[in-house]
This record gives sequence, C-alpha cells and structure tokens, in this order.
Amino acid sequence: MATTHATLSAPRRAIPGRLNLAIAAAQLAALCTILWAAGRVATWPAVLALSFAYGIVMNSAYAMLHEGEHNLLHSDARVNQAVAALLALFFPAPFHLIRQGHIGHHIRNRSDDEAFDLYFAGENRFWKYLQLYGTLTGMFWVLIAVTNAIIVLYPPVITPRQARFDRTTQAFAESLNPRYRRLIYLEAVLVVLLHGSMIALWHIPLGHYVAVMFGFGFMWSAMQYAHHYGTVRDVQKGALNLRTFYALDVIWLNHNWHLNHHMSPTVPWIYLPFLSDPDEPRGNLMAAYLRMWRGPRLATEHVQNRYAGKVIN
Repeated sequence: MATTHATLSAPRRAIPGRLNLAIAAAQLAALCTILWAAGRVATWPAVLALSFAYGIVMNSAYAMLHEGEHNLLHSDARVNQAVAALLALFFPAPFHLIRQGHIGHHIRNRSDDEAFDLYFAGENRFWKYLQLYGTLTGMFWVLIAVTNAIIVLYPPVITPRQARFDRTTQAFAESLNPRYRRLIYLEAVLVVLLHGSMIALWHIPLGHYVAVMFGFGFMWSAMQYAHHYGTVRDVQKGALNLRTFYALDVIWLNHNWHLNHHMSPTVPWIYLPFLSDPDEPRGNLMAAYLRMWRGPRLATEHVQNRYAGKVIN
C-alpha cells in the first residue's frame, strides 16, 4: 500500500536534531578544508576538482540550511537559526534574506509572480529568456553573491522601490519583512569579513577562490528551477520529485524529493521519501535540467498570487 502523508505518525516526523548538528559540523569542516586547499594547490585541474567538491558539499549544506529556513534543523529555535545562519555564510548570503526568499517561493510558486518558464503577451520576451538562461548558467547565484556585497554598501537595495524593474523581483522585495533588515545587513557584513579573512589567512589566489565558489554557484543555480519547469500551475503541486544517484540523493538530504517537500513543507528531510509510493516514477534531474534549455513559452492562462503583498514572518 502506498505511504501517504496521513500515515506518518508524529514520532516519525520528529526533527532529527542531533543528526542534523553532526551533519552540519561535517559540512562546515569539509567546506573550510576545501577553501583552505584552494590556497595550496598550484594547477587548474586541482582547482577544478576542488570546485566540484565544493559544489557537492555546499549543496548538501544548502539542503541543511533549507531545513533551518523551515525551522526543521533543530527543535531549539535559537540553535536552528544560528546553525542555518552559519551555513549560509558559505553560500555566501545573509540567511534571513534567502530564508524570506524561500518561504516566499512556497507562496508564489507557479503564479504569474514566479513562473520563469513562461511569458505573457506584452512582456519582454528577451528578459524572460535572460532570466531563465541566467539561472541555467549560474548567474542567479552570482546575482545573490553580488547583492550581498551591495547590501553592505547600500542596504536599501532590497527594498521594493529598488525592484520595480521586474515583476518577480518586486514580488520578492514586497514580501521582505522590514524587521529583519538590520540582521540581514549584519549577516552581509559577516560574509564579507569571513571570506576576506579566509582569502587573506589561507593565501587563496582570487582566481582559485572564485572558481571554487562558482562550483557551487553553478550547480545550485542550474538546479533551482529544474523541479518546477513545465509543471502544473498550482502553488503546492507545481513541483517534481527528481532522482540522481542514490548516494547523491542522500548527500543532498533528499532535496530532490521536491514535490513531497512542497506538499508537506513541515516534514523533515529524513522522512520525505516515505511521503509517496516507493514505486512512483521520478524524473531524472539531468534530463530536467536539459529540458529547460527549450526556454520560456508563451502562456495565456493567468494564475494570481493569492498572497501578494504578504510579509514573511
């Protein structure tokens, strides 16, 4: 019999706090080791190997901080926020900014405010192609990383007034809670200080640093819409469960069970595979990525964001 959301008992949904802390500690140790090694290697093949390693490990760390975004990393709220914020420094981005963006994604998904695979009559088709192909080539991550630096110099960059050039960006900015602005600024400053210190103390050549960080940036950005491209225009059902190698699914904390997560965002990562029939077919992540290169398509059906203007708590 297929396992459903309703058959999961409360104990099985318990947050695996100790396990999560152990995994987070291992992730942080691995990330620091990779960046330290970037200052010791002398050949570009070695740098590329470190870049690939950082991509694998930081995507795992992102999956863990994603648990923190949903308050599922640890049952103690202070521990949950602190560990997630620490992991986010290696993204690098302010945790309380990307958290609001992600929670906003759960309420805007597949609406006109967040449909990167579609364009409508009267919209700039070139801009929509630029957004989607930028995501596929790592530029979405570059935008977030650059925004972090801009926040330090010009904090109002994340206000709605600065985001009128694009509907999706404006919807994101309008959902940001003003009470987190000082905390976001502090986290942005910590990102700059941490990465500047690592580069200086570990003697990491700037080219090596950028290459290693982009290993994660490309992988993360490329996967960001693979689970949503071409799906039904429904805020919860508009997602896909995708597969890679079993070991990679485990390392990435079942993050590719994305439909299950959207249907039950309060369920910890360890239980996501049990929320659907084990024989249910899953698409392939690489195939989903390649399919996105078809580009955006013209759409006539409009789906309004029911939570437009809602501020994230």
